[in-house]
Amino acid sequence: MSTLTDRIHTFGRAMLERHGERVHKVALDAGFTCPNRDGSKGIGGCTFCNNKSFHPQGAGRGCKDAEASTTTLAPGARDPMPLAAQFDRARGRIAKRTGARRFIAYFQAYTNTYAHVDALRALYDDALAAPDVMGLAIGTRPDCVPPPVLDLLAEYRERGHEVWLELGLQSSFDATLARVNRGHGFAEYEAATRAARARGIPVCCHLIVGLPGEDASHSHISLDRVLDVGVDGLKLHPLHVVKHTTLAIEWKRGDYAPLAEADYVRIAADLIERTPWEVLYHRITGTAAPDILLAPAWCAKKWDILNGIADELTRRGSRQGSRALQTWRRESHAA
Repeated sequence: MSTLTDRIHTFGRAMLERHGERVHKVALDAGFTCPNRDGSKGIGGCTFCNNKSFHPQGAGRGCKDAEASTTTLAPGARDPMPLAAQFDRARGRIAKRTGARRFIAYFQAYTNTYAHVDALRALYDDALAAPDVMGLAIGTRPDCVPPPVLDLLAEYRERGHEVWLELGLQSSFDATLARVNRGHGFAEYEAATRAARARGIPVCCHLIVGLPGEDASHSHISLDRVLDVGVDGLKLHPLHVVKHTTLAIEWKRGDYAPLAEADYVRIAADLIERTPWEVLYHRITGTAAPDILLAPAWCAKKWDILNGIADELTRRGSRQGSRALQTWRRESHAA
């Protein structure tokens, strides 16, 4: 039976090849808020967002949106533990489960550049000072990465740290982004990505499959647009309906129908085939904590989905990148 790493160029595989040992991300909550919540861009946040989905100590990794800009750390409703304590709690558990002994501090919850650059430097330095941490992954919004923040991340890269900028795009369609109340468009993503990669900072783009009003063709076009801009990593996940969100209200009214499991597996396999091998897949599905997940129920079965995608690629006799060149040739000829 084929494994994921036979068919997909995973982040874990790339780190093992690059560093000679397992490297694992440790998700951290630094207490940030989001400009789409605090009123600077909007209130209420994205229609699918519940902050418990981001909680690193939670049972799952929920509607994982990456977000960031330049104001102050907001108190918010949650009160996360100090970063060192969060890391210590996670390190032993991860090491026992995966054997990893080196880690990347993953600033995950909400907008992790939404502070003055001096405050960010202090936070990032604290994370890098933790035992066995060799890099940073910074989850942020594409409209919240000003030049000083990019310069700071480039500085860490120059010191030899593994650094990733994770941008929550979700869709390349501005109409979809407006419908889910993102507060930015594709143009901001393109500008942020080009600015980051010009400084040598690798970018991981987050895309959601199954957003309201979208079908498989939207996901294909979003991927193609992201690849055209240039990208170093990708994260895919199905849209979850979680409690205490606008999307949950829409779902209960019958105004939103989640994807079927088979449809997600098929679309994910399609996207992976269209992705060049050199682009790393950091994630190909996502889960939400059982106490907040409303639908679809299959999102709770992470390994069923991972195995389903691997089996689908095996059934097709394909792998990541198998359709990337053909797609490029056909579309270039049509242009």
